[in-house]
Amino acid sequence: MSASSAFNDEKGGSSSVGEPEYGHDPASGGIFSSDYKRHDDLKEMLDSNKDSLKLEAMKRIVAMIARGKNASDLFPAVVKNVACKNIEVKKLVYVYLVRYAEEQQDLALLSISTFQRGLKDPNQLIRASALRVLSSIRVTIIVPIMMLAIKEAASDMSPYVRKTAAHAIPKLYSLDPEQKDQLIEVIEKLLADKTTLVAGSVVMAFEEVCPERIDLIHKNYRKLCNLLIDVEEWGQVVIINMLTRYARTQFLNPNINESLLEEGGGVDKTFYGSDGDEDEDDEEKEKKAEAPAMAKRKPYVMDPDHRLLLRNTKPLLQSRNAAVVMAVAQLYFHLAPKAEVGVIAKALVRLLRSHSEVQYVVLQNVATMTIKRRGMFEPYLKSFYIRSTDPTQIKVLKLEVLTNLANETNISTILREFQTYIKSMDKDFVAATIQAIGRCATNIGEVRDTCLNGLVQLLSNRDELVVAESVVVIKKLLQMQPEKHSDIIKHMAKLTDNIQVPMARASILWLIGEYCEHVPKIAPDVLRKMAKSFTNEEDIVKLQIINLAAKLYLTNSKQTKLLTQYVLNLAKYDQNYDIRDRARFIRQLIVPTEKSGALSKYAKKLFLALKPAPVLESPFKDRDHFQLGSLSHLLNAKAGGYQELPDWPEAAPDPSVRNVEVFTLLERVTTLTSVPEWTKCSSREKRKEKKVEKPFYSDSEGESGPTESADSESDSASRSESVSGSEESGSASESEESEEGSESEEEEEDEEEKDKKKKKKEIKKPVQESESEQSSEEEEERKHERKSKQRKSDSESESDEEEESESESSQSESEEDSESEAEVKKKKKAAESKPPSKPVKKENKKEKKEMSLLDLDDFEPAPSPQVTPVNTFLSNSLVTDLEGLSLSDAVLSPATIAPSSALKSYELLHRITGEGLSVEYCFSRQPFSPDANMVAVQMQFTNNATSDTKNLHMEDVKLQSGMRVKDFSEIELLPAGETATAVMGIDFCDSTQAANFQLCTHTRKFFVSIQPPVGELMRPVFLTENEFKKEQGQLMGMNEITEKLTLDVKCRNEHAIVQRVTAAANLSRVPCGSDKECRFAGRTVTSGSLVLVTVATKEEGAAQLTVNCEKMVIGTMLVKDILLALTQ
Repeated sequence: MSASSAFNDEKGGSSSVGEPEYGHDPASGGIFSSDYKRHDDLKEMLDSNKDSLKLEAMKRIVAMIARGKNASDLFPAVVKNVACKNIEVKKLVYVYLVRYAEEQQDLALLSISTFQRGLKDPNQLIRASALRVLSSIRVTIIVPIMMLAIKEAASDMSPYVRKTAAHAIPKLYSLDPEQKDQLIEVIEKLLADKTTLVAGSVVMAFEEVCPERIDLIHKNYRKLCNLLIDVEEWGQVVIINMLTRYARTQFLNPNINESLLEEGGGVDKTFYGSDGDEDEDDEEKEKKAEAPAMAKRKPYVMDPDHRLLLRNTKPLLQSRNAAVVMAVAQLYFHLAPKAEVGVIAKALVRLLRSHSEVQYVVLQNVATMTIKRRGMFEPYLKSFYIRSTDPTQIKVLKLEVLTNLANETNISTILREFQTYIKSMDKDFVAATIQAIGRCATNIGEVRDTCLNGLVQLLSNRDELVVAESVVVIKKLLQMQPEKHSDIIKHMAKLTDNIQVPMARASILWLIGEYCEHVPKIAPDVLRKMAKSFTNEEDIVKLQIINLAAKLYLTNSKQTKLLTQYVLNLAKYDQNYDIRDRARFIRQLIVPTEKSGALSKYAKKLFLALKPAPVLESPFKDRDHFQLGSLSHLLNAKAGGYQELPDWPEAAPDPSVRNVEVFTLLERVTTLTSVPEWTKCSSREKRKEKKVEKPFYSDSEGESGPTESADSESDSASRSESVSGSEESGSASESEESEEGSESEEEEEDEEEKDKKKKKKEIKKPVQESESEQSSEEEEERKHERKSKQRKSDSESESDEEEESESESSQSESEEDSESEAEVKKKKKAAESKPPSKPVKKENKKEKKEMSLLDLDDFEPAPSPQVTPVNTFLSNSLVTDLEGLSLSDAVLSPATIAPSSALKSYELLHRITGEGLSVEYCFSRQPFSPDANMVAVQMQFTNNATSDTKNLHMEDVKLQSGMRVKDFSEIELLPAGETATAVMGIDFCDSTQAANFQLCTHTRKFFVSIQPPVGELMRPVFLTENEFKKEQGQLMGMNEITEKLTLDVKCRNEHAIVQRVTAAANLSRVPCGSDKECRFAGRTVTSGSLVLVTVATKEEGAAQLTVNCEKMVIGTMLVKDILLALTQ
């Protein structure tokens, strides 16, 4: 009894013997006490006539179920109360029945008529609960009743009941799959439902019952996209996953042109610019080969429905539910154009602040993404740094991501991070770090030696596991270039005395055997030591000892013949049959006898064949064929119920299947908004003029002009649908706007056309200052008016336009944008034609006025006017002094300050390739005023043809991740025989990777690429001698590179050295007390990393070059360039 009462006290029940606790555990010993009839009290309460007692009893029973206690023996007493009039009791009875109907099927069947009556109850909760209980009775006899109930519930007035019907469908399908056809009809009906409550549940039923019936989704596609934002979170996950697969079957691959480029090797080569060594003839041949491949590539046009899906899922990246964010991320990864996938990175990085379970799943997916789309996560590199509190599996995944993100620009940071990790106490993690260093070394050739040296230093670590793992990784790295590293092999041979980890010992022996010709004196001695301890070694080591013996016998039989025989004899009687077999096989092969066959002739070829270096690959390399975020992807094996992600179709299926017929609605809308006849436009030209008629689903990211009119049918249908049903459509407000603004807009357009003509005349005439100012002010006012009209449109279209202006891939702009751009260009021209003597003050005033009139985000700042350099007398030092002064861009534009020394020009487009147009470029070494992180590239266009060249501009910029380009302003006309200059800015992101783009005229497009020498990625910085020494002291060790050289005969005086170094790199001279040393300093343009160069001269032209730089890769490349400049 005492045990029982103690238990009751603990549970909060009463401890008196007379009033037993009904929910307690039978295992507690109370089963043998007087309260073994503990449910009798509840049964009495359920049988009473008072609703209050019944309600109390039901509450206690549901509480028991919630605590995991078994209440199934109360089933008969509870079932009776299904017919109770009290709603509260009824609800709790149904909660109980849903839990136990499957276990007590026979009793549940007895009261089935009551459930059927419940389906007609006026209370929606009771109707839904009755259906839920009915679908929980898993007996095939009642399938027809369930079917009928589901069909009725699917037409119910209450969305909650319809949602329950959707939940019942998969249950019925699993009970009787033959009902599939009837259930599909119900699913079709429920898919047409317009409420957010039903959407998620019915898509789940669709996925369970008939995922292959994509035709059911067509008509509901746009509605599902528009409802998505308001569906509950788990419904969002299901819908997004379904729409991902749907989109893969219905739309074209948005990255199709990139994949074509990757496939065509020839195209690839010319696209990224051929090396300077190649002849022009080769280039021409490549261009010819390229032409048919380019012809095959049609310009990709994104389907408006594809854009709708991307646009409506994007806001869900802010969801609080990690599963929703993950679903949107996988949708963007599988469906979005490359230029837009980057938006998911920030959201996924945010999830890394969540619980470790969530982190694990997210990091698995990020690891897969970083293999194909490394650039997305590079800005968030620090988010993947490892914390000491992370569990091991998360540490390993973060390591994987860091390794995938490693490239020339960030490798020094990552290696510094890895150095810290090696000191960790977590041995598995340390081993994984060492492997990661190995992978970085194989992927990035520039740091291979640094990594090898670092790993060799680890060989003297006290921890044996660290040493062992280092040996295994060094073995793989040495296979790439063994001849350079015989000293490392010697060093490792010495370790055989200390290292006891079998894998490491085996790796050392394999290395010595494989490269025994590099260590001819040490190898026999190692074999002698190993023969001594042969019997005590592990099997994996014994096998390598036998291999070593065989290889040495073949290359150095004088010294090792007896040793080899001794080892083979030991192996002959070993306990392991693998070792015995290997010994017999090797003896026959290397010690020829009469019996041995023809193979023994080839023993050397067999044993000493060149082995290919191992490829260290990411374990996540081939995981992306599973849908990201799925269980199959997590396990890297196909899980039950997984549906494959379909391949993109070759040709786009018919988009009209998604059009919904709503002609009556259209008519209603036109009568409601009472649009006059003359605003309804038919022809394409008129549609272009009307800003109001802009297609609702069109979005310039990835679309071109003609398609907007071509897709008019689907757009009109979708527009009308959105007016009627969807909350997010902006078309209603557009139509209202048309009523108010169409007249005034037309008048405005007429004025603008007249204005444009006037402008052209004005530009041709020499322009007076006051006139140009007036005209530009008029333009500002007119632009302000148009902006205020534009702001009336709904928030969604505003955000779309922001996206358009942001996205690099936008191919077509809305009419308004293009007009405003034209105006900006005219303004530039007007500014150019002004005399540059006195306008500084006036310009400042005008700038203030612009600030008040315009949103400065809406147009890009006009690049400074490019006039031929005047002030050629300004030195570089003065330029940088002037930079510190806060003058407006107009005063200190790059054009006004010319470089001090003659700059090297590079050819961008040859006149033969360019059909008369030749383009040269040089790095002007001036600060690029619109963006200080960009390198200014001055381009000179020469028209050698007989006809004029028009509309010179850039398109289709292809950049490595992180890089940016600021286009030069379009050259509208370049007459025959004339020359024009323009300046563009490129942020190379501190790498020497090329910026590729198309140079377009009014008739042709030419693929060109600009690749910077490493010396142009810097800007000069002024340091005193003491500052230089202090900074140099902080950049020692891995950040310092020293080379000895013999100076060229013409380059043995201080002046020549300075001239050649500053020509090779954009650095400034640092004052120095010694006449034997020249010092230079600069910073990289993008990251501002310090670059210090010292040239110390000695007797007879000998010299030493030292470069200190935070970025090891830049340091290495700079050393090569300066060496070349000083020695040639």
